[in-house]
Amino acid sequence: MYLLILGIVLLVLKYLAIEPVAQWSWWWVLAPFALTVVWWWLADQSGYTRRKAMEKEERRKAERVNESRKRLGMPPKH
Repeated sequence: MYLLILGIVLLVLKYLAIEPVAQWSWWWVLAPFALTVVWWWLADQSGYTRRKAMEKEERRKAERVNESRKRLGMPPKH
């Protein structure tokens, strides 16, 4: 995500001709977008994206269970 934000900032700076980015080659300005694509591809291939989604789902499930236990007057599950 940081690379994407960096790419957008550099693109805006280049478009508005703000120095020193205005003098840079378009390759340097567009490089963060290519790196973002590579990062997303590697994250998908390594299972990082799926793992993070599963962790988020498990965390939400635990919160729902603890909220239900709290409503029933039971101590939260750890």
